Amino acid sequence: MTTDYGVYLVTAADLSAGRTTVEIVDAAIRGGVDVVQLREKTATARERYEIGIELRERTRAAGVPLVVNDRIDLAAAIDADGVHLGDSDLPIPVARDQLGSDAIVGRSVSTPAAARDAERAGADYLGVGAVYTTSSKDTDPEQTAIGPERVRDIRDAVEIPCVGIGGITPDNAGEVIAAGADGVAVISAITAADDPTAATRRLADAVRTEASADV
Repeated sequence: MTTDYGVYLVTAADLSAGRTTVEIVDAAIRGGVDVVQLREKTATARERYEIGIELRERTRAAGVPLVVNDRIDLAAAIDADGVHLGDSDLPIPVARDQLGSDAIVGRSVSTPAAARDAERAGADYLGVGAVYTTSSKDTDPEQTAIGPERVRDIRDAVEIPCVGIGGITPDNAGEVIAAGADGVAVISAITAADDPTAATRRLADAVRTEASADV
């Protein structure tokens, strides 16, 4: 199965202006989101499980892949489509062994060398960033504001899809796609928006417009 990574939502209830994660995801689905990642760093494992069960029902009905940040066990428990891993998480082959050959396994990277390593280990896609300065996620200084130029270097280093993340908005999403990214992952650009549905549509339009210009 080929996954479209165009607009990739990473959930964060603490940035959702009093709205629930389920409400934000429902709005993003209406706006045409392509992938949803259950993150919720401030929630307990039990809370993430309960949210995940609700999201699984909604994303499956909408035909939108659902992946879980970090937790392979939680991804299995809610029958998610896959998992997204960082530097401190279990290795990609472990996720593949636990979730199966059809699971989507993503990996965060910020350098071409790390991207090549992740591809060799069996990642299906890469989360590349932080492209711009972001307050939504704690990042190492060397992995912050890497810029579209580094996105292009990583794109040239691998064959698998690359998704830019970090400080991306509808106004700069086109730059990231122009640099070679296959999609953009966002947190606050959707979760903190007054109208998450409209924000998702704006991101989707920016991605499509730039992608079509590059054809």
